[in-house]
Amino acid sequence: MTSGLRIPKAEISGAYGDQVKDFSRAMFGEVPESVEVMWHNPDVFKGIFGLLRSTDEWSGCDANLKSLADMAVSALVGCSFCMDLGYFMAHNGELDEAKVREVPRWRQSDAFTPLERDVMGYAEAMSQTPPAVTDALFARLLDALGPVAMVELTAWIAVSNLPSRMNVAMGIKSQGFSEVCELPLAEPSNVASPT
Repeated sequence: MTSGLRIPKAEISGAYGDQVKDFSRAMFGEVPESVEVMWHNPDVFKGIFGLLRSTDEWSGCDANLKSLADMAVSALVGCSFCMDLGYFMAHNGELDEAKVREVPRWRQSDAFTPLERDVMGYAEAMSQTPPAVTDALFARLLDALGPVAMVELTAWIAVSNLPSRMNVAMGIKSQGFSEVCELPLAEPSNVASPT
């Protein structure tokens, strides 16, 4: 692991850069370090940001389930920035913060329904190398969600891996976004094999 950024922050400039800074400040109160680091290559930033923004239009799977899956990916990969941001977004959205704070130790927590546990288990199984998705887990989720939501959940988890893995590789860590929340994140537990 790294003790800090592996690439220094870039100066965000230009008309598009001004829009990015304004959007970031409106959404988070400041410009995230991940944006400043990625700004070294604005084309890559635009492509990834565009992909992430396009998922806002997906509506075939419950948003709360997708948020739990996203945070399970972040916890597994070890992206403190993504966990911090995810908790901040949950605080400002409609997710149950008590559940969100328990995502890092969801196996030991009694806060989750069986479906939510399967979703987080699926997110972890997909995110392992190699992926460890079992037929039984996939079948349970397909039965509970249906094919439309299952395709969306699978794509969502795959997309969630992109920023988490990039941030960890580039040394981007939590910026304290979740400090506005009343509950601290639970400490992670060990990852067990999917069922």
